[in-house]
Amino acid sequence: MITLDLILPDTRYPIHIGHGLLEQVDLLLPHLPIPKAAIVSNETVAPLYLDRLQAALEARGVSCLSVVLPDGEAHKDWRTLNRIFDALLSGNAERKTTLIALGGGVIGDMTGFAAACYQRGAPFIQIPTTLLAQVDSSVGGKTAINHPQGKNMIGAFYQPQAVIADMDLLATLPDRELSAGLAEVIKYGLLGDADFLAWLEANMPALRARDGAALQYAVKRSCEMKAAIVGEDEKENGVRALLNLGHTFGHAIEAGLGYGAWLHGEAVAAGMVLAAAASAQLGWIAPEDVERVRRLVAAAGLPTQAPKMPLEQWLQLMAHDKKVESGTIRFILLRKLGQAVIQPGLDASLLDRVLRANS
Repeated sequence: MITLDLILPDTRYPIHIGHGLLEQVDLLLPHLPIPKAAIVSNETVAPLYLDRLQAALEARGVSCLSVVLPDGEAHKDWRTLNRIFDALLSGNAERKTTLIALGGGVIGDMTGFAAACYQRGAPFIQIPTTLLAQVDSSVGGKTAINHPQGKNMIGAFYQPQAVIADMDLLATLPDRELSAGLAEVIKYGLLGDADFLAWLEANMPALRARDGAALQYAVKRSCEMKAAIVGEDEKENGVRALLNLGHTFGHAIEAGLGYGAWLHGEAVAAGMVLAAAASAQLGWIAPEDVERVRRLVAAAGLPTQAPKMPLEQWLQLMAHDKKVESGTIRFILLRKLGQAVIQPGLDASLLDRVLRANS
């Protein structure tokens, strides 16, 4: 097991990465203020892992209640969130009852948001069961639900007490979901580590074949980079915005097609190709760099072309992006492969060229 620490001005918490961690409740117990927990999962993950986690906790004297939600991005909304509150209130959950997110990014986001709201703040722990959640959404304290007009527009910054990334849980992950997680891994190489990017190019076959050592290294390096960035800028007032490489375009894809039509990682993958193409249009990177990004995205089993939408629809959807500042859409682009920058605004004609050529 590898343990990283995310250090913030007023708190710190461990990120445990390893095999066979689900039932190692000694990793959880120090973060439970009282011996009571609420495990939030979904209809896909719960049959696989909920009973094992609950039995391990109850064997150590922890009283558990469980909440099983419908699976998928389409359910990341107020109605589903309220099912968590209903269960907590019906189960007499106290303010110090720890919420445990057992699932992918949707479950992690909703559980964290519920914890931030319940009795004005209950503790929570992340146990991510997808690669995307292990390398990105479980770390850093972003919690939210979607609105029909924009992804993750309603939420809070609320840090977990711990993150437990059990690599064994990836064994049951569908191939499409694994590829979606690899999009976020590629993002880290593109935005800040050219050596890691080269490692990904060399090791993508091993990652897709679920080689344990390769996956653990990819999760470790991704979490190291995210922890460093979040430690410097917890609430996205500066450098943390770089973690949104590909996301301005990607969130527009998700909202434009309807949540769940494309997986989040698939939309981010196409968004990263668009960001690279826009960077080339500005003269920052060469056309062969764009092709290098495209090849790596394709090697991960991800889409390299965005869906066709009118430019006006793209602009309308991107206007709801959280990085919009004073009415200007801020894009995350590439000065070079391994170095991302924040670019306030892009000319509409440049965007039109990029979208026409890559969708």
